[in-house]
Amino acid sequence: MLKTSKNSPSADEIAEMATRGSDVSAYFTNEFKVVRPIRRVNLDLTHGFVRELDERAALLNISRQAVIKTLLRQALDQNPISRSSSKRARR
Repeated sequence: MLKTSKNSPSADEIAEMATRGSDVSAYFTNEFKVVRPIRRVNLDLTHGFVRELDERAALLNISRQAVIKTLLRQALDQNPISRSSSKRARR
């Protein structure tokens, strides 16, 4: 694997090399992260709830959507469902 440096070719240059039939495998690590498609959901929220979210977003200088995602992630992390309890529930 080649180290990244100022002399490394750009993605377009690597693509051109591949098009010409050159071996470009040295530019890839074969390590990747699968990115799942985003699923959209609709939420019905009261005006007051949206106002609170907007206030929090303004305070943190982030979008309302980012606030919702952050708060949901924190809530899920604080109260994880253990595998042992879910096994007991299935019996």
